[in-house]
Amino acid sequence: MAVLVTGGAGFIGSHVAEHLARQGQDVIVLDDLSGGFMENIPAGVLFVKGSVLDTQLLASLFKNHDIKYIYHLAAYAAEGLSHFIRRFNYHNNLIGSVNLINEAVNHNVKCFVFTSSIAVYGAGQLPMTEEMVPMPEDPYGISKYAVEQDLCAAHEMFGLNYIIFRPHNVYGERQNMADLYRNVLGIFMRQIREGKPLTVFGDGTQTRAFSYIDDVAPDIANAVNIPAAYNKVFNVGASSQYTINELAAIIGKVYGVMPEIQYLDARNEVQDAYSDHSKAACIFGKKQDIALEDGIRRMVQWAGNVTIPEPTKFSNIEIRKNMPPVWLEMINS
Repeated sequence: MAVLVTGGAGFIGSHVAEHLARQGQDVIVLDDLSGGFMENIPAGVLFVKGSVLDTQLLASLFKNHDIKYIYHLAAYAAEGLSHFIRRFNYHNNLIGSVNLINEAVNHNVKCFVFTSSIAVYGAGQLPMTEEMVPMPEDPYGISKYAVEQDLCAAHEMFGLNYIIFRPHNVYGERQNMADLYRNVLGIFMRQIREGKPLTVFGDGTQTRAFSYIDDVAPDIANAVNIPAAYNKVFNVGASSQYTINELAAIIGKVYGVMPEIQYLDARNEVQDAYSDHSKAACIFGKKQDIALEDGIRRMVQWAGNVTIPEPTKFSNIEIRKNMPPVWLEMINS
């Protein structure tokens, strides 16, 4: 039996694939390398370059391999930018997922593990719990919730088992630090390395719970081995909240600098986002979160030994109205 990991050359996906390979699984990584890197792919796995949008490639993969478990992590996870790349967002994050669900049903996959996001909750009651009715406020969150709903429908109609994870603000080694629109830790670290001020949207008082990769990836990888997890939704990640200003100060402390902060106009985003993890603790066991400063030190040490690619601009903007000026400047430069 084979295990398929989509987005396995990306950040979270490569860590999940690595954990699966260590378990002795026959792992296939599918990635188009649009946001991932070859050096992220763990040893001992079969790499296939391609996209979940390529239905012929998917059909060939499932025909030639006895794939019984799917870990679907391929996505373009940019909540703020998703307002301005709506077609791209739904095409990649929703239609690509449906293509994969079709193959899972047709080939009797035992379980489909889907990495969603707490973006599905929107600006709801805090802390966010799995029992809340999702009310996503951006196209990225909408696409993730639509896939969740489709998995529920596929389970009811065809018996496809699923496990849905809603991680949040994950950081750590192998994160794409060349992305200009997402991964605030990577953006801050790159700006410090380049001697530039840290750019903060709004006044920096918005709060997030930043999750180190080792607080997330092991549970995702091991989930299919826990029958009690099947056909359920889990928040997963760290529980301590920090403001963006506090995050900037901690990163500066790790680098040994007092970073200058450039405050920009606030963008349309949820002010506070953190979730409750008691449901996941009951199923996967309660663990001690890795402290934010400790996790950042690990990420900084990794980043010091790798070459950070030149930042990449998103070239296919569909809507420019109400886009943050700093993004418009980057696009037009």
